[in-house]
Parts: sequence; C-alpha cells; structure tokens
Amino acid sequence: MPGMPVSPSGRTSDSSERLCVSIAQSPRILYQKSKCAKSEKIEDALLLECPLGEMLPSPSDYKSSLIVLTVQNWLLRLSADSGEVLEKVYLAGSCCKSFRYLCWDTPQEVMVAKTVQNKLPAAARQIFGNSVTDVAASNGILIVMYSMGLVRLYNFKAILEQFMEQPFDLGQEFNWNGQVGVVGKYPFGLPCNIKITDTPPLLFEASSLENAFQIGGYPWHYIITPNKKKHKGVFHICSLKDNALAKNGIQDMKCCSLEPDWIYFHPDMSGRIIHVGPNLIKVLKLKEVKNHTDQMEIAEDFTIVANRENCVNNTVTVTASGRVVKKRFNLLDDDPEQETYSHEVYFDKDLVLHIEQKPNRRFSCYVYQMVCDSAKED
Repeated sequence: MPGMPVSPSGRTSDSSERLCVSIAQSPRILYQKSKCAKSEKIEDALLLECPLGEMLPSPSDYKSSLIVLTVQNWLLRLSADSGEVLEKVYLAGSCCKSFRYLCWDTPQEVMVAKTVQNKLPAAARQIFGNSVTDVAASNGILIVMYSMGLVRLYNFKAILEQFMEQPFDLGQEFNWNGQVGVVGKYPFGLPCNIKITDTPPLLFEASSLENAFQIGGYPWHYIITPNKKKHKGVFHICSLKDNALAKNGIQDMKCCSLEPDWIYFHPDMSGRIIHVGPNLIKVLKLKEVKNHTDQMEIAEDFTIVANRENCVNNTVTVTASGRVVKKRFNLLDDDPEQETYSHEVYFDKDLVLHIEQKPNRRFSCYVYQMVCDSAKED
C-alpha cells in the first residue's frame, strides 16, 4: 500500500489498546486510548515498523505504528507512541461494504483486508464453486477453502497480472465505470478493478479436517489433519514437492483437554515447528535424514513442561441430587476450575502481544517489547 510503512504483524480485535515497553520485567504504559463509540470500534489491527533502506515521504513514517481496521471500513495508521492518527484510507467501495480482517500477504510489503466470510461475490463463486467457505492470501498464494475440507492454492500474483482491468494508487483521482472520485477517500473507497473471468491454474490441493492447512519450513512442507473426525488432534507434516510424509511426520499429543492442541511453523522462517498442548510445548525442527539428503525428518529440538498440582476438591461429598461422592479425580489434562476468559499471545521478533478477553465481551491488548539489559549482556 503506497505511503504506509509495514512490518511484521501483531493482531488485536477491539477498541481498547495499551502499548507497553518491557524493560527488566517492568512494563510501563506509554499511552491508553479512551473508550470509543461503537461506530469507531476496531475490528482488527497489524503492528508496523519502519522498513529498512527506504526513503519515506514523512518523518512519522520512520516510527513504529499500528494499522487498524474500524467497523466503518476505515483503515487508520496510528502512532505507536501516542495513538495519534497519522493516515486514513477509506476501503468500502462499489464492490464491498464490510471489511473485517487484516493479514499479511508478504510481511513488511503487502497487506490484505478481508470481508466477512459469507460475503464472497457471486462472480467468484461461479469461478471457484459454490462450496467455498473462506479465502486467504499469503506469500503470493491465494488459498481457497471448501466446505468438504478441500484446500486449493493458486498463484495470487499471476491472478493480479492477468485479471486486473486497471491499476490505481491511493490518492489518485479516477473516472472509471461511471464513478468519479479519489482512491481511498470517502465515499468512493477502493475501486473494484479485478474481474476474474476464468479459473486460474491450480498449483496444489489437499484435503484436511476443518480446512486446517499451513505451509512453512525449508524445503517447503505443509501441515494438515487427515479429513476424518477421528483424526482430530493428529497432524501430518508432508513435503510440498511430492506430498511425501516426513519421517516422524505424524504428531499426536493424545491429550484430553477443554481446548485442542495446536501446531504451527515458527514465524521466524527457521523451519522450526511449535506444537502446543495443555501442559506441554514441543519445539520441533526439520532436518535431512542421515545418508538420505532427499528425505526430511521431524526431530525434537526441546520441550517445555508445565508442572501442575492436580488438586482434587474432596470437601464436596454429596451431589445436588443427593448421591454420595465416593471418589473424585480429574479426567482432563487442563484444569477446568482454572479456566477463565480467553487469552491470546503472539510473538514477533522482539515483540509480545497479549490479547485478554474480559467480562461483557471487553478486550484489552498489551504490547511488550523485549529489550536486552546491556549490563547483563556484557
């Protein structure tokens, strides 16, 4: 997006943001935005930093900032130091009126604003099929997901080159298809300048339970769950080149908890894989099989274990219906009595983003920056 410096992502989903810097484990609040009206609610956000080695039009572009998407389809760039609005872009145009999600296509270069999932245009359904449930873009790949668990990958860059009717830049005046206005300004927003008229070439497809699909590692691998309910919680790590299952490529914690375990490629592009369960974190890595350079295996790098005290409440001896409790024990790997409102934690280089859900659907977002203590470092 012209004029907007971009960087690795952190995400949030509400109108309450707090930015903190953690130095020697003592965070301090730089600013706290006042509560805004429902019409100004923040739907999603990305954390931005200045790109290196580039000349930018404004001095403020060299400082960290947040790009936030509001419920009224405004894309705002806010100063990470003060919360001041530095730039505004109106998104909703003739083709769409309800953007809700932000994500990176290419980190530090290209971002994507997505609509609600049930708003896929009829023309797109004619090309990709009526069973499409969701669409995503990542690293130049268009990912199309279907209700039966099928995932298909297309070359997003090739689609843009082939089907873009006319390119536009932010702030550019346009007179096109009966519309006159300025790109990114209210009420015209962004013109719908891509019209897919034919099915693009298919790069890859796979079937996975609940469309769970990830690509990462080097050489490229992908992670899926076999498309049967009995395999929920089982992850297969396969080569993108030939679909071959990596040695030790089936990962299954066999945990029993309120929330399922989850797995993902580490965002630092190191090829490491993080597998998180209720009381265990396994850090895995891809490496060549000894004496077989064309085959990869999954090796355990290290694990982190959360030792919990399984405290059973033996004070309750009679149930509500009057039955005598003879014995109590826990069946779950996590403790339901300690389950509170949801927490999400995201890591990106030296930043930690913590999103906390509170009662009455209120959210708080805390951003921490990890800074080395120079004395300890020496």
